[in-house]
Amino acid sequence: MNAPLSDEDMIRRYLSSQPAHCFEALYNRYVNKVYRRCLSMTKDPLKAEDFTHDIFLKVFHKLDAFQERSSFSTWLYSIAYNYCSDQIRLARRMHVTGIDENFKHDIPEVKEDYLHEETLHLVNRAMESLSVSEQALLRLKYEDGMSIAAIGEACDLKESTVKMRLKRSRDKIYRLYEKMYTA
Repeated sequence: MNAPLSDEDMIRRYLSSQPAHCFEALYNRYVNKVYRRCLSMTKDPLKAEDFTHDIFLKVFHKLDAFQERSSFSTWLYSIAYNYCSDQIRLARRMHVTGIDENFKHDIPEVKEDYLHEETLHLVNRAMESLSVSEQALLRLKYEDGMSIAAIGEACDLKESTVKMRLKRSRDKIYRLYEKMYTA
């Protein structure tokens, strides 16, 4: 039984005119991670799915631009991050909002649940006040569990810059949370 090909070997095979198997293997290997990245940034499963497909189309059309200066996964996540950020920025300019008539707001019955929900709500409101890039860095670190080095590589930032931006974003959320909680 043959060992699975590395990402880089698959890309070389793809570029040397054996695309079908390589495209499918790389897609299957990374589709869930890219989808989760898109979902964490958009908070909309349908948009995340559309963005994921768009990202993979973009990646495979530009696969020859991959220069192996970083791992394929880092390159892919960087494209996903940038694509989602661009789409979110574009959507904010257009500012289209939908109305969900079937929205139901369930009130928790237990006091601890209520306090937990209220805390989450306040933190989410504080998060929404951050810029897209600040939110993205926090999500990469705390939702995706990426290291400072990986975040720096994916976002084309120095590690010290990533650390400082994370600290400033956390401080901003803490201040906003305190302000909202005491209001």
